[in-house]
Amino acid sequence: MVVTGGGRGIGAATVVLAARQGYAVCFSYVGNSARANAVVAAVAAAGGRAVAVKADMGSEEGVTRLFETCDREFGAPDVLVNNAGITGPIRRLVDIDTETLRQVFDINVVGYFLACREAVRRMSTVSGGRGGAIVNVSSRAAEIGGAGEWVHYAASKGATDTLTIGLAREVAREGIRVNAVRPGLIETELHAMAGAPDRLERLAPGVPMGRAGTAEEVAETILWLASPQASYVNATLVEVGGGR
Repeated sequence: MVVTGGGRGIGAATVVLAARQGYAVCFSYVGNSARANAVVAAVAAAGGRAVAVKADMGSEEGVTRLFETCDREFGAPDVLVNNAGITGPIRRLVDIDTETLRQVFDINVVGYFLACREAVRRMSTVSGGRGGAIVNVSSRAAEIGGAGEWVHYAASKGATDTLTIGLAREVAREGIRVNAVRPGLIETELHAMAGAPDRLERLAPGVPMGRAGTAEEVAETILWLASPQASYVNATLVEVGGGR
């Protein structure tokens, strides 16, 4: 399995759960080597294998390095989990700057496209691969819109949804299933990094279930979509938002 952005949050939870289910995992991280090494150690403690690759998922060179490392260490991947992403700062569209837009879309959209491209090249039965599964991490923001906070992020996740549906239909007869999860309010560092450390506390009462979700709950859904138990699930966006 290849996981982009596996050093923290949903990505880290996915790496550890995947290893417990028998996957060898190659994952990327961008800055915090100590955190990435801790994920590798957690996998080893669970009896699994993981390799951390420092690589920018907003660049073609970084995406290529991640997949070439997987090829070298474990062989062609059976699963890609496209998870690396940023929200950018919380601000209204009228105040957004071009640099922020490019950063968000380079990682959240261009990076997802490039990772999917590399995965399909290796998985497609037309190219001699054995098939596989791709799970893109989208967001409930794609539907809600992110008004007043991060329309830029929401728009990038709308692109993720379109990528998921279009690619799923394009490669369905090449042995590849493509789906997405759309997490809602999840207990990760994303909110604090965007400049709103109290965001979960403010918004959780508006979730029908009355709480935020956990990274592990999202990871469970990702692993199900990647599994044979979801063998007839394709071009599907799975809500993991507590009803919000």
